[in-house]
Amino acid sequence: MKALVMLAAGLLWGSLAWADIKVVYHLSEGIAQASRAINNIRNHLAADPAARIVVVSHGQGIDFLLDGATNPMQQPFAGAVSDLVAQGVEFRVCNNTLVSRKMTADKLLLEAKVVPSGVAEVAKLQAREGFVYLRP
Repeated sequence: MKALVMLAAGLLWGSLAWADIKVVYHLSEGIAQASRAINNIRNHLAADPAARIVVVSHGQGIDFLLDGATNPMQQPFAGAVSDLVAQGVEFRVCNNTLVSRKMTADKLLLEAKVVPSGVAEVAKLQAREGFVYLRP
């Protein structure tokens, strides 16, 4: 009986160790934070290519997803975002922010998906979908 319990515990531990890692990166502070996040996400995927990553932005955090946005070195974010999307990263933008800033979704990069509320999206991903929260 003890051997059976140990076998079951080992199988459970093994399945947990190989469980998919799901992470939500929360951005609300603008270009500098987005630049850090892009680097963090690249490093994250280099270490764990199977990680599922969702970036949720609101407030000034959406600025890097605006068409024509550049990082502090004047490099466009569009290429980096496109590369990360090709690796499975999702970018979600708060509609409340768009409304409050009197902006429309056509100002965003094509890869960005609009969600009703950025903070509600972060909460949903954590509470209902088991995502780990990171804020670069």
